[in-house]
Amino acid sequence: MMLQIGFEKMVQLASRTGRELQRYNSGRRQVVGCIPYRYVRRSDGASSSSGSAQEVEVLLISSQKSSIMMFPKGGWEIDEKIEIAAERESMEEAGVRGTVQDMLGKWQFESKSQDASRDGFMFPLLVREQLDSWPEQSRRQRKWVKVEEARELCYHPWMKEALDALVHRLTQARDTNQERR
Repeated sequence: MMLQIGFEKMVQLASRTGRELQRYNSGRRQVVGCIPYRYVRRSDGASSSSGSAQEVEVLLISSQKSSIMMFPKGGWEIDEKIEIAAERESMEEAGVRGTVQDMLGKWQFESKSQDASRDGFMFPLLVREQLDSWPEQSRRQRKWVKVEEARELCYHPWMKEALDALVHRLTQARDTNQERR
């Protein structure tokens, strides 16, 4: 089913399902995800220690099967590039679109539900659009939070490490930009 949004934008309202196209490496399923983020005005109106009047928020989503919070992630399929898979998972699970940036890293983790090892690749996604309708909206909640709250709410330790990598990258970029001024 396709939902027409404007004349030039179409949103597919069904998630990819099944394991037939999933990538595996040495028996480990290849999983890809994003940390959706955006810049917002500081709620107190003050500037941070860096002089910025903006702060970063990240988007967490609930699991399909429980209320635990995480970042969007899912299987990387054999018919798609890794960045496309990351963008697709963010749209399907969280209803956001944006710019997929350079990979934050690769983590190995154990899937609790299936008792199996996974390789997880995580990317930052600078959000440009938040959709009102998306494929998994009836199965998931989404919540924009500050980084500190995300560290507390995010269930998976490997995703918290990816969040730390994103914060480190954004801090370095900010500091580099300030030095050039």
